[in-house]
Amino acid sequence: MKVGFVLVLMLVTACFASGQELENLKHERHKHGHNPKHAVVPASEDRFFTSREGAALKLTSEEPMFTFTVFGDRTGGPDSGVNILADAVRDVNLLEPDLVMTVGDLVQGYSQTDEWLPQMREYRGIMDELVCPWFPVAGNHDIYWRGPNRPELEHEPQYEKHFGPLWYAFEHKDCFFVVLYTDEGNPKSGERNFNKPECQTISPEQLEWLKVILNKSKDAKHVFLFLHHPRWIGGNYGDDWEQVHDVLVEAGNVSACFAGHIHHMRSDPKDGINYITLATVGGHQPGVFPSAGFLHQYHVVTVRENQVAVTAYPVGEAIDVLELTKDLRRELEKVVAEPVVISGNLVLDENGGVNTELEIRLKNPTKSVVEYTLTTECADHRWSFVPDHFHGSFAGGEEAILEVAVSRVSQAFDSSFDVPVLRLATEYLTKSSRYPLPVKTTALPFTLAQEPEAEEDLVMDFNGQDQALLVSSEQIPIEKELTLEAWFQARAFGRRVGLVTKAQSSDYGLFVSEGRPEFVVFIGGSYLVLEASEPMLEAGKWHHLAGVYDGESARLYLDGELIESDKREGERRTNELPLVIGADVSRRGEKSHFNGLIGAVQLSKGARYFGESFETKWDLEADENSLFLYNMDFVVGNQVFDQSLNAVHAEMKGEPRREVKR
Repeated sequence: MKVGFVLVLMLVTACFASGQELENLKHERHKHGHNPKHAVVPASEDRFFTSREGAALKLTSEEPMFTFTVFGDRTGGPDSGVNILADAVRDVNLLEPDLVMTVGDLVQGYSQTDEWLPQMREYRGIMDELVCPWFPVAGNHDIYWRGPNRPELEHEPQYEKHFGPLWYAFEHKDCFFVVLYTDEGNPKSGERNFNKPECQTISPEQLEWLKVILNKSKDAKHVFLFLHHPRWIGGNYGDDWEQVHDVLVEAGNVSACFAGHIHHMRSDPKDGINYITLATVGGHQPGVFPSAGFLHQYHVVTVRENQVAVTAYPVGEAIDVLELTKDLRRELEKVVAEPVVISGNLVLDENGGVNTELEIRLKNPTKSVVEYTLTTECADHRWSFVPDHFHGSFAGGEEAILEVAVSRVSQAFDSSFDVPVLRLATEYLTKSSRYPLPVKTTALPFTLAQEPEAEEDLVMDFNGQDQALLVSSEQIPIEKELTLEAWFQARAFGRRVGLVTKAQSSDYGLFVSEGRPEFVVFIGGSYLVLEASEPMLEAGKWHHLAGVYDGESARLYLDGELIESDKREGERRTNELPLVIGADVSRRGEKSHFNGLIGAVQLSKGARYFGESFETKWDLEADENSLFLYNMDFVVGNQVFDQSLNAVHAEMKGEPRREVKR
C-alpha cells in the first residue's frame, strides 16, 4: 500500500465558494478550530536541550489532545465489502485512536432473524479486531424487517441485544459522545421509511433525553453527535431537524455532528456546528469523483481544547512503517519475479483459428498469503476465453492451477489481429497491511500450424520518435551467460540512442549513442560497460553489433571484430520491464529512440563468439541456444514472429514500417 491523498473536510465547500462567501467560510473555519495555528510557548530549559548556539525555537504547548475515528456505512455493496471493512480496521489499528465511532448500516439486513444474526456476528467479528473500543449506531439496514411475520419493533430488540442501546452517550477526556436513533418511524402509523418526512421525526422521548444529556455535558470541552440519516439536509427528511438543531445551538458546545446513509462525503456547517456526512467503508460506492468524497474512507478526528480537526483517509492507504524491513522487500521481489507458467499449445491454423485448452500455473514463493486476480485482455474481439478471469488466494509455497478454454474464429490474418495477454494483479498480505504489486502482463505464446513463406530481406524501419518492438520480460529466461546481437543501419546518431536494451539498474543493452557502439551488462551490483572510445559507426551503412558475456568476461564486437573487452564475475539481476528493440527501456515508457533500419535481433544463452574476430552472417539462424530471433521476415497482426523454438513474439509499438533491404 502507498500513502494516498488526504481529504480535509469542508474542502469541497471551499472550492465552490467565492468572494464574501469564501471569507465567511474562512472565518467559520477559524472560529470553530479548523487549522488555526497550534498554541506555542517559548523554549525553556526544562523542555529544550542542546549544546549548540542557534536561533530561538518555540515548542507546542502541552494542552490535552486525543484522536478518534469514524467509520461510514458498510451496506449496499457486495458481500466482499467486509474485506474493505477489514482493511479499514487494519489501517486504524496502525493509528491507534482512543476509540472508533460508526454512523449506522452495519449489516445488510432487510431480512429476518435467521439471516440477520450471521451478518451481525460477521460485522462484530471484524470490528472486534480493533485495538480500541468501538461504538455502534443504528441505521435502516440494521432495523428494517423484510418477509413474513413482521414484528412491531422489527429488528430493534435484536439490535439492542447484540449491538447496544438505540441511543446513548458517554464521556471521554472532558468531551461527550452522543448517539441518536433516526428510524423511530411515523409516530402515528409506526411506518419506517427514510423517504417520507413524516417517518423521519425524533420522538418526544428521545428529544427530552437529548436535552438532559446536553445539560449534563454543559461543561464539556466538545460534544459530538452521531446518527445515521443526515436529517439536516432536508428533502425527504423534512424540517423536523430544526427543533434538534436549535437545542444543539443553545447548548453552545456541540462541535460536530456525523452521519452516513448517502454514501458520499458532504459538509454542511451551520451556526457553529459542523454537520459532516461520511462515505462508505465497504458499502455500495459508485466511485464517481473520488477526490470529491465518493470513495471508501474513514474520518480521523483530532481533538484539542479549543479546536477540532477532521480529515478523511482512503481505506487501505495506511502504511505500517515497522513492517518495511529488508525481509519484506525480498518477499515482494519474489512475487514479482515468479513467472506465469503456461502449458499447452496455442497453434493457429492458416487463417488464425484455434480451439484449445491451456493450463496456467501460479506459484506463491513467499511465506505469507498472496491474493491474485488473473484476467485476459485482447483488442481482437475474435478471441474468447472461458472463464475470462480468475480470483483467489494461496498460502506461502502453494500453487494455483487454472484451466482456460481458448478459441478464435478462423479468419484471415489482418490488421485487427492481436495476441491475447494475461494480466496478473497480486497483493501480498500481512497481519496489518496489503501490498499491491505491479501488474504482470504475459502474452500467450502461439505458433502457426503452417509457417508463412518468407519474404526475403525485409527490415524494420524505425522513425526515431515513438516506434519500437517490445518483448515481455516474463518470456525471457534469466541466463548468466548470454549473447545479444543485431544488424542495423542508422540514418543519424543522437546524443543517446538505444538499439536493444533491457537495462534498468539490471540486465543488459546495446547502445549506439553518437555513433559509439556500447554494450552494458549488470554484474555483481553494477554495470560492466564496454564502449568504443570514439565514433566507429557510419550513418547509411549496415553494421553488426554483438555483446557477449561468458560468466567471466564481457566482449563487444563490431562487424565481427573485437573492439572492447573486460573481466568481471558476479550475480546478474533482472527487472520486470520489457526488452525494447529500437529504443532504451524506461519505467515511464521508451526513450532515446533509434532512427533507422533494423534487420535482425537475436538473444542467445551462452557465448556465441570468441577470440579476436568471427565471420558475420546476414541471415541469422535459430538453434537450441536461441532465446529469440527476429529476422523481421514474418509479421502476424502487430506481432513480429519469433523464429526460435520459444515463440517469444515481439509486439510492435507505434507501427514501424517494413521495407525491403537495400
